[in-house]
Amino acid sequence: KRVSASRLTSNYVGPWHSSVTSLTLCPLLSYTFTAWCNSHLRKAGTQIENIEEDFRNGLKLMLLLEFFIVPFNVSWLCIMVHKYDNHCIKHGKYQRDDPIGNLNTAFEVAEKYLDIPKMLDADDIVNTPKPDEKAIMTYVSCFYHAFAGAEQAETAANRICKVLAVNQENEKLMEEYEKLASELLEWIRRTIPWLENRVAEQTMHAMQQKLEDFRDYRRVHKPPKVQEKCQLEINFNTLQTKLRLSNRPAFMPSEGKMVSDIANAWKGLEQVEKGYEEWLLTEIRRLERLDHLAEKFKQKSTLHESWTTGKEELLSQKDYESASLMEIRALMRKHEAFESDLAAHQDRVEQIAAIAQELNELDYYDAATINARCQGICDQWDNLGTLTQKRRESLERVEKLWETIDQLYLEFAKRAAPFNNWMDGAMEDLQDMFIVHSIEEIQSLITAHDQFKATLPEADKERMAIMGIHSEILKIAQTYGIKVVGENLYTVLSPQDISNKWEAVKQLVPMRDQTLQEEVARQQSNERLRRQFAAQANIIGPWVQTKMEEISHVSIDIAGSLEEQMSNLKTYEQNIINYKSNIDKLEGDHQLSQEGLIFDNKHTNYTMEHVRVGWEQLLTTIARTINEVENQILTRDAKGISQEQLNEFRASFNHFDRVIMQLYPNCRISMFFFLYFQKRNGMMDPDDFRACLISMGYDLGEVEFARIMTLVDPNNTGVVTFQAFIDFMTRETAETDTAEQVMASFKILASDKLYITVEELRRELPPEQAEYCISRMTKYIGGDATPGSLDYISFSSALYGESDL
Repeated sequence: KRVSASRLTSNYVGPWHSSVTSLTLCPLLSYTFTAWCNSHLRKAGTQIENIEEDFRNGLKLMLLLEFFIVPFNVSWLCIMVHKYDNHCIKHGKYQRDDPIGNLNTAFEVAEKYLDIPKMLDADDIVNTPKPDEKAIMTYVSCFYHAFAGAEQAETAANRICKVLAVNQENEKLMEEYEKLASELLEWIRRTIPWLENRVAEQTMHAMQQKLEDFRDYRRVHKPPKVQEKCQLEINFNTLQTKLRLSNRPAFMPSEGKMVSDIANAWKGLEQVEKGYEEWLLTEIRRLERLDHLAEKFKQKSTLHESWTTGKEELLSQKDYESASLMEIRALMRKHEAFESDLAAHQDRVEQIAAIAQELNELDYYDAATINARCQGICDQWDNLGTLTQKRRESLERVEKLWETIDQLYLEFAKRAAPFNNWMDGAMEDLQDMFIVHSIEEIQSLITAHDQFKATLPEADKERMAIMGIHSEILKIAQTYGIKVVGENLYTVLSPQDISNKWEAVKQLVPMRDQTLQEEVARQQSNERLRRQFAAQANIIGPWVQTKMEEISHVSIDIAGSLEEQMSNLKTYEQNIINYKSNIDKLEGDHQLSQEGLIFDNKHTNYTMEHVRVGWEQLLTTIARTINEVENQILTRDAKGISQEQLNEFRASFNHFDRVIMQLYPNCRISMFFFLYFQKRNGMMDPDDFRACLISMGYDLGEVEFARIMTLVDPNNTGVVTFQAFIDFMTRETAETDTAEQVMASFKILASDKLYITVEELRRELPPEQAEYCISRMTKYIGGDATPGSLDYISFSSALYGESDL
């Protein structure tokens, strides 16, 4: 850029001439002028000692001209090189034997490109025995004035560029924060209704699919969001640190997008999530229980309906009206046996009704079918009772003496019916379905089965006794020539029925043994899974706790530099990342346990939920700690704090950082998992902060302390962090830009006007910063405004205050 001639040449001759005149009169001032020239000439390895003689050949004058032109406008030097070819501004290329040519070249360059008038004559300087010292000093002093204005304008432009670059970077960080916050809050908003949905499915498969979807959410969908939340907090802290370092006001996100708002939304998500898995497992247990009860209901109902088939028709017969006395007595005995059998089946009917009631209480999806079938059984049972009572009354009306009734048949019927009922019960028990969750439970069933098998010899004796009665009947009939025709009139059971059922019972016993042993093997496999999971969980849980404590110690340790702390934290972070494979392996064992429907584990107090939450908190803690150290390094470098000062600040801060206890969230048994004590937690409450300031010599009243708290705790969180403490302690010593400094810089570019034009901005600033200012500056409305004038004062104030920038 070409510096304007008016700025460079104003008051060259008059004031400077008088000042230089005074220099020649005062040896001290003459010495100062010589020292100023030598401060530049020494860079080229030369200096002046005698003003009259040293400027005579023109070489040192050209060197001064080079030193002033090159730093501020390289293009001028290029023009001179092109223009003067062999007489370019390089000391070694000038002709030492042509002093007049050198002087004239210097005079022409200064006059043409710097607007410095040619006040000296080369012939007078060279040929005069003693050149005029005052004239030479007056002319050389014009070089200083020519470049003082250009240097000031460039300094002002550089300051504005620096401020605008910082502001643009901050705006970009703000936009990125708003975008990330919106996306994370939208994901939370979509996820919470899904987790709040507690509408249970009707089948076990559907509920297991829900559980699998939830596991995918925990393993696949949530971990990236945890990282996004952590990164969002890191970006927010970094942005606030940069704003504080650049003397800008704290960033206030849009309504509902504060870090605290995101934390509250995340907390709400975790609260909803906490009960969701427990609800899923409870529903799966409930459906498993329902399926078991429904199958049991169907089995008992089928047995009962099979037993009642034809009973109503039998009780409704009126065969006694045409029967003989013997037949009537036989019918009476048969009816008594039926009543005995009916009473024995009362328990089964009550069990069926109890199972149906339990299915209704557990909200079984097909309860209508169950209720209809149960109601049919109960109605049929009531009808059987009524019919039984009516038949007894009819038989009693025609009852005669039953003298010829064979007591053996009667005894057979009386003993065969209970024994048959016992076999029915035994067969039902041997085929009964069961559900167990531990080796102890299956051992209890095996013990009960062994006890049942111990009763088989006694039952076999009863069977032999019953079969002996039948043998006795055949023996009497054979002895006395009685022809036995037809069935036993007192019972529907025959010896063959007893034998067949007994064989069936004997076949079911080994089948039951096999079923129980298979269940034992399954429970042993589940126990191995429990122990395998517990062995890993009992290692991972304490490891996570230890790492949390170590990270805390590194963050508050004042030994070593911040870079060493950062290196240690990076090492911890890499170790934690490398440990992720153990978490994944534990997740695999946990999945196998859930697929095996293992709901408890007595070998460990750690659940997968505890380990997941601890792991997520460990990742968040290491990321936050690294970010805090990075911000401390940024603050230290920006504000020029030495490591010793930083250690002193940390020692003072730690002295007033009091003891707290932090309980691990979502932990049901605090004595086993992450009962985490910290000597220091990196934060001070207002009372501790006040005590720290008083110990450092501050005289604090309530008003002054309240003002300081607004600086160190702008978000009114109730605590003072170490970063805020450092900012406060170094606030007044840091060199930062202010709105007044920016206004003064714009005023220089505007030539002391209260407004600036578009042309001036584009001339003095780089294109990007110039367009940035033009697009954001408001129109100047003062009385001295010109068309296109812009208000740089309000723009500068907006850079450091509340605005839309």
